[in-house]
Amino acid sequence: MSFFAPLGALLSHVADALEPAFGASATAATVVLLTLCVRLCLHPLSRSAARGERAKAALAPRLAELKRKHGKDPERLRQATAELYAETGVSPLAGCLPMLVQLPVFYVMYHLFSTGSGGDLLDHTLFGAPLGGRWTNALADGGPLGSHGLVYLVLFAVVAAAATWTFRRARRTAAATPLPAADESVPGAEAVALAARISPFLSFATLITVAVVPLAAALYVVTTTLWTAAERAYLHRDRSGADPQTRNEPAAGSEGEPGARHPRPTTG
Repeated sequence: MSFFAPLGALLSHVADALEPAFGASATAATVVLLTLCVRLCLHPLSRSAARGERAKAALAPRLAELKRKHGKDPERLRQATAELYAETGVSPLAGCLPMLVQLPVFYVMYHLFSTGSGGDLLDHTLFGAPLGGRWTNALADGGPLGSHGLVYLVLFAVVAAAATWTFRRARRTAAATPLPAADESVPGAEAVALAARISPFLSFATLITVAVVPLAAALYVVTTTLWTAAERAYLHRDRSGADPQTRNEPAAGSEGEPGARHPRPTTG
C-alpha cells in the first residue's frame, strides 16, 4: 500500500464532510484546512527557531567585540567564540535546526498535493478550475481573465501582497538590528548569514511556483506562505531592535549594570 494512501483517504473523508458547505470546491477547502492543521502542529518548532534567532541576536554585540579584540588571531577568536557559546548555552546554528526538521513534512505535503498520490485529489475543482491543472491550462482555456484564469490571478495577488509585506517588514527589522558579519570561526556561519540576507526575496519566488505547479499544490503553497508570514509576525512581534528579554537590560559595562555600579558623586 502506498505511503500516501492513508493521507488520500483522510482527504476524501474531510472533503465529504465539507461538501455541504463548499460544494464542488470541498476538496480545495480540504487542502487549505489540512495545510493549516499541519502548520499548527509544527508551530512549536517554529517557536524554537524564533527563540534561537533571538538568542543569536542577543549575542551579536559580544561576538562583534570578540572579533574586534581577537581579529588578528584566528585561533584565539575561535576559542573565545566557542567559550562564549558554551557559556551562554546558545548554538551557532540556533534557529536553523528546527526549520530543517520541518522540511520532510513540507516535502510530503507538497508531493501529495502536486501528484494526487493516494486518491482522486486532482480530479476535483476550485470554482471550476481543475486541481490537477496548471496556469498554462487556464490561459489556454479562456485566457488570464477567463473563469479559470481568475482563480490564478487571485492566488498571484495574495502571494504578491504577502511577499511585499514580508519583504518590507524584513527590511525594517534588518535596519533596526543589522546582521553581524559572518563569523568565519563558526562552521556554516557564512551559509546561515547568506540565507538570512536572501530569505526576504524568496517569497517572491512563490509566484513562479504557483504558476507552474498543479492548482492543488498552488493552494498548499499559498496557504503555507500566508501562515509563515503571519507566524513570523507573531513570533517576532516584540523585536523592535532588541531581544524582548534583554531590551530593558543595560548593556554590559554600561552605567547601572548589576555588579558594576558606579558610586554616586558627592557634593561639597
